[in-house]
Amino acid sequence: MLRHRGLHKLAVLAVLAAVLVPIAHAKWSSGSWPEALTVDLTDPLTDTNDWIIDNRDSHPLFLYFFGHISNGIVASVRGVYLVLLALGWTGVTAAATLVAWRTAGPRTALTSAVSFAVCGLLGMWVPTMQTLALMVVAVALSVVVGGLLGLAGGLFERAFGVLRPVLDTMQVLPAFAYLLPVVLVFGIGVPGAVLATVIYAAPPMARLTALGLRGADPGVLEAVDSLGAGRWQRLVTARLPLARKELLLGLNQTIMMALSMAVIASMIGGGGLGDRVYQALSSVDVGAALAAGIPIVLLAVVLDRTTAAAGEHSHAPAAPRWLRGLDGWAVAAALVAGQLADSLTWPRSWTVEIAEPVNDAVDWMTDHLYSGVPVIGGTADWAGHFTSWVLDPLRDGLQGLPWWSALLIVAALAWLIGTWGTALTATLAMAAVGVLGVWDESMNTLSQVLAAVSVTLVIGFAIGIAAARSERLERLLRPVLDVFQTMPQFVYLIPVVALFGVGRAPAAAAAVVYALPAVVRITTQGLRQVDPAALEAARSLGASRGQQLRQVQLPLARPALLLAVNQGVVLVLAVVIIGSLVGGGGLGYEVLFGLAQGDLATGLVAGAAIVCLGLMLDRVTQPTARRARKGA
Repeated sequence: MLRHRGLHKLAVLAVLAAVLVPIAHAKWSSGSWPEALTVDLTDPLTDTNDWIIDNRDSHPLFLYFFGHISNGIVASVRGVYLVLLALGWTGVTAAATLVAWRTAGPRTALTSAVSFAVCGLLGMWVPTMQTLALMVVAVALSVVVGGLLGLAGGLFERAFGVLRPVLDTMQVLPAFAYLLPVVLVFGIGVPGAVLATVIYAAPPMARLTALGLRGADPGVLEAVDSLGAGRWQRLVTARLPLARKELLLGLNQTIMMALSMAVIASMIGGGGLGDRVYQALSSVDVGAALAAGIPIVLLAVVLDRTTAAAGEHSHAPAAPRWLRGLDGWAVAAALVAGQLADSLTWPRSWTVEIAEPVNDAVDWMTDHLYSGVPVIGGTADWAGHFTSWVLDPLRDGLQGLPWWSALLIVAALAWLIGTWGTALTATLAMAAVGVLGVWDESMNTLSQVLAAVSVTLVIGFAIGIAAARSERLERLLRPVLDVFQTMPQFVYLIPVVALFGVGRAPAAAAAVVYALPAVVRITTQGLRQVDPAALEAARSLGASRGQQLRQVQLPLARPALLLAVNQGVVLVLAVVIIGSLVGGGGLGYEVLFGLAQGDLATGLVAGAAIVCLGLMLDRVTQPTARRARKGA
C-alpha cells in the first residue's frame, strides 16, 4: 500500500513537472530570486527600532511592564551572584558537592568538587559564578513558564492542540534566532540575555510536563476520583507524582539548554564565561577560549549528572552511616573556613595559566600540522580541499539553481514523505527566504548544512551500526557521547579553530562534531530495538551478517534512522549559524553584523530567514518519521 502510494505521488509529480517547469523557465529564466518578489523590511524595522529606543524611557508599556520585568531580572541575577560570592569558593564547592552527593551519590559528588576546583584553578571562578547566577534565574523562570504551559497542555485538550505546533516550531529554531527580538525590546544587557535563555529553554519543560500529565495511569486517576477528590486534589495527589520522572527530565533538559543559551547570550551582554569565550574567539585566542570553555563543559557535566540522577532515582543514594547527618555540618564548616581565610574568591596564587601553553601548542600545530605533512597533508589542506571541492561547488550550484526549481524540489520532497499540508508549509517557508531578500545568503548557509549533514550521517551511521553490533564498543562510546552531548554549542568552535583556522570548513566541522553524538545514539538504539524474531528468522535462512543488516535491521529501523536524519539536520543548522563567529558567513554573519553594528533591521531579517530555513528543513525530514511511526 505504501509503495503504491509512493508510485502514485511520483506519477503526479512527473506530470506537474512536465507542465510547470517549461512555464516557469519561460517566465523566470534567471536563477536569482526576482527583485519584484522581495519585500524590503528595512525601513519599517528601522522605524520600529528607532521608536523603541526613543520611547524606552518614557512610554507606559516600558515604564510599567517591560521596565519592571527588566529591573526584576537584574535584581534577581545580582542577588544570586552576591549570595554566591558571600558563600565563597569553599561554601559554593561544598554546597554543590553536598547536592550532588544527596542526589547522585559519591562519584558525582567527587566530580562536582573537582569541577569547581578546576574552574578556580583556571582563574575563572568569578566568570563561573556570573554564569551560574544567570543560570539560576533563567532556569527558575524557564521552569515556571514551561511548567505553567505544560500544565495547560496536559490538562486541557484544546490548549495542547495549540501548544504542540508552537513547541514543534521552537524546537527547530537555532539559538541565534532568539537574540535579536529580545534585544529589540530589552536592549543589550542581562535582562535580554536572561529572557532569550528563557524563551529557548522553556519548551522542553512545557513539552515534558504535558507529556507526563497526559500519560498518567488512568487506573490511578479513576481510583482517586472514586475517593471524591476534586480537580486540584487529583492534580496534586496523583497526576504530578505520577509525572515525576518526566518533570525531572524536563528540568534536566531545561538546565542543559539554558546553559547552552546562556553562553550564546553573552553576545548580547550576558557576561560570564560565554563572554570570555566570545571575546577570545573574536581575537582567535584559542588558549583564552579554552580556559573559559573548560569550565562551561565541567558545569554542564555536573548539572547534567545531578539532575539526570534525580530523574532516575526515586530516593537519594544511601550514604555511609557514619557520614549521615554530617554533610550539613561540612558545608557550614567550609563556609566558616572560607570566611576566616578572608578569601571569598579563589586565591589568585592558586591559579594555573593555560592560555600561553595552549597558544604555543596551536602555533606548533600551525607550523607542523597545518600543511606539508607527508602523504596525508595538513589540517589546513583538508579544510581547503573540503571548501574548494565540496562547499564552493555546492554553494555555487544552489545559488545558480533557478529559484523556482528550488521551490519545486522542496515541495516534491516534502510531499513525497508527508502530506500536501507539509509540502505547502515547507514551500512557503523556503519562499519566505527569497521574499525577505536574503536568497543568496540562505543558499550559502544551506550548502554548509547539506555538506555537514552528509558527513555527519555517513560517520554517524557507520559508528552507530558498529556500536549496535558490538556491546564493548557501545560501552566505550557511552562516556564519550555523554560528554559531547553535554557540551554547549559555543565550545565546539574552540578545537576546530585550533585545528583548521577560520572559514566555512571549520564551521562545518564544528557542526559535524556537535550533531554526531545524537545520530550515533539514535542509530544504535534503533538497530538494537529491531525484533529479535525477525533476525532469528533471517539467520535460520542462512543470511550473512551483512544481509541481515541490509535486508532486516535497516528496513525495520527506518523510523529511528529518519529521526536521526532529522536531529542531525536540526543540530547541524544550529552550529552552522554560530559558525559565523569563525568565518562561516551566510545568515549567521548577517545576524552577527546586526548585533555588532546595531543594525537590527539586517539582523532581524536574517533571523527570520533562519527561522524559515529551519522550518523548511524540519518539515522535509520529520514528517517521514511521524508517518512511519504511525505505520502509514
